[in-house]
Amino acid sequence: MAEKKSTDEILREQKVFYPSEDFQKKAYVKNSKEYEKLYNQSLNDPETFWANMAGEITWFKKWDKVLEGDFTKGEMKWFKGAKLNVSYNCLDRHLEGFRKNKAALIWESESGKNRIFTYQDLHRNVCRFANLLKKKGIKKEDRVAFYLPMLPELAIGMLACTRIGALHSVVFGGFSANSLKDRLNDCQAKVLITADGSLRNGKVIPLKQNADIAMSEASSIKTCLVVNRTHTHIDMQSGRDSFLEEELHADDISNFCGAEPLDAEDPMFILYTSGSTGKPKGLLHTTGGYLVYAANTFKYIFDYHEEDTFWCTADIGWITGHSYIVYGPLSCGATSIMFEGVPTYPAPDRFWEIIEKYKINIFYTAPTAIRALAREGDAWTKKRDLSSLRLLGSVGEPINPEAWLWYYKNIGNMKCPIVDT
Repeated sequence: MAEKKSTDEILREQKVFYPSEDFQKKAYVKNSKEYEKLYNQSLNDPETFWANMAGEITWFKKWDKVLEGDFTKGEMKWFKGAKLNVSYNCLDRHLEGFRKNKAALIWESESGKNRIFTYQDLHRNVCRFANLLKKKGIKKEDRVAFYLPMLPELAIGMLACTRIGALHSVVFGGFSANSLKDRLNDCQAKVLITADGSLRNGKVIPLKQNADIAMSEASSIKTCLVVNRTHTHIDMQSGRDSFLEEELHADDISNFCGAEPLDAEDPMFILYTSGSTGKPKGLLHTTGGYLVYAANTFKYIFDYHEEDTFWCTADIGWITGHSYIVYGPLSCGATSIMFEGVPTYPAPDRFWEIIEKYKINIFYTAPTAIRALAREGDAWTKKRDLSSLRLLGSVGEPINPEAWLWYYKNIGNMKCPIVDT
């Protein structure tokens, strides 16, 4: 009698994993035929394709032309003549209906405490932050740098910049003082927003100390706003440094700030490459093209529906975090999870605990994290209820077959499609 094959053996032999019929019925793109049709249109008739995709966004003024330039040279202008505002698209347009009281951003701290911001809460906080930046002299196209851990103030500050037309440049909180200095000098930032420290595996990392070293050689910085995260002693330079919370609660800071109508080709943010293969390169993203792309990839690639709760585990210091914690989800009126911490602290089921806690439907992480968690064994996944999940995503590098199969079986319970981005 032939031995019965294990689930793992069967999965290894299987070549194609189709979504369930129920998933396909509800999906925006139901099968490969529909996908091919969209894909071919994007290549053969990009003007019509992107004009349709731009319908997901609210424009103050429609474009004269969808695209202009030469793809082969990389010289493209998108939605020429159009006016819009990213912050308006992520906040204001959701306030008129039921979404105003919907959770927009849920911040889960390393210790398990959380803060939940509805769209109305987030709008008020972003307006106050934008008014503070204006009070500090920030105008359209000025640069504001962020050197923060994964705190709500980071997302709020980015949206405040886009509200008034300032460019944000987020520097990953794990980078050194020297890395921060190089980026501040290159983008000529006028304001730096940092924290007294950050928490990682229960330990305090002295961010402000690093920021002080960087600012000593970055003459463009006139103002440093500090978030009190760890309540550790830090040096504060008179006339330059102040605590963000105190500044935000000043009597002259209003709860309302109008969203500046910006040109579709106005610069939105600068984000630097890691510098692992040479000098970091600052990549400039413009307003209209970036937002249309972030909103539509979020909606169609992750098959986002109104009732879903979405969690991207990336750090906002990277483009994945910009696009799939802040701009993609919020422009679509989604509930987005923002996590401060690492997958294995205080225990290897930290990710699975959060999925269970918030009944997350769409989960997006990196193969590196999947492999690390797989090494901890399957028992940790069995302790938690992961039945709310309906779609999984992978990002950062190509996912290897072993990690894919473990993810599919142990996290997706062999029912969740995996989107490898």
